[in-house]
Amino acid sequence: MSQSLYNTIFTRRAVRNYDRTSLDENTLNDIYTFLQNIRQLPGQQADFEILPGHEVKNSIAPHYLIAYCESNSSAHANVGFFFQHADLYLQSIGLGSLWVGATEPKNPKENYCIAIAFGKTDVPARTSVADFSRLPMKDISNEDNSIAAAARLAPSAANFQPWKFQFGEDKVEIKYFGRGPFKALPKLKLMNKLDVGIAAYHMALAIKHEGKDITSVVPISQGKEFKIEITYH
Repeated sequence: MSQSLYNTIFTRRAVRNYDRTSLDENTLNDIYTFLQNIRQLPGQQADFEILPGHEVKNSIAPHYLIAYCESNSSAHANVGFFFQHADLYLQSIGLGSLWVGATEPKNPKENYCIAIAFGKTDVPARTSVADFSRLPMKDISNEDNSIAAAARLAPSAANFQPWKFQFGEDKVEIKYFGRGPFKALPKLKLMNKLDVGIAAYHMALAIKHEGKDITSVVPISQGKEFKIEITYH
């Protein structure tokens, strides 16, 4: 499964067109069970549910993963880390998926965070890294390596890519670096922290693909600065 998820980093596409037919109950149960077994970041525990499209505002898909979390940087980064694992899983089993910020359940619980739309689609997977629109590696990382290359392809709100990667000895920091209008608005800045979590998951998956053991993945808030530090050996 880990290899399949890693491969999906390079073929993942943002899907906006779906077959509105509902998935069968066994498939939905398998997805729910998979999510239950995803390890979240230390000290964090986001809640989630799967809702049918008709229970979500401005629905474009037959199903939605819905995340709930506290209103702070680490909690949002955890949702990014947790739900990007789910996002890659959905695409690895042949479904389409899309992070959706401009929606919410029609009857949301407290602490609604974000959603991922998903379902069957005929939108093809990407066939080349050249299909991605991303910032040059020199603008986001102090090293150009396979781990940074995987993280560079992480999706982000409005494709602002609000991160910088700092590699050291047996560790890497994914630092929040605001770009675009999101950096000026408190609520949208939280979405940027979620993006940092998404990039961190890609990086963690790539580190494992390199045959290294991860010793910790820790979100760190220091005043206005935010980062996720991954250590490995």
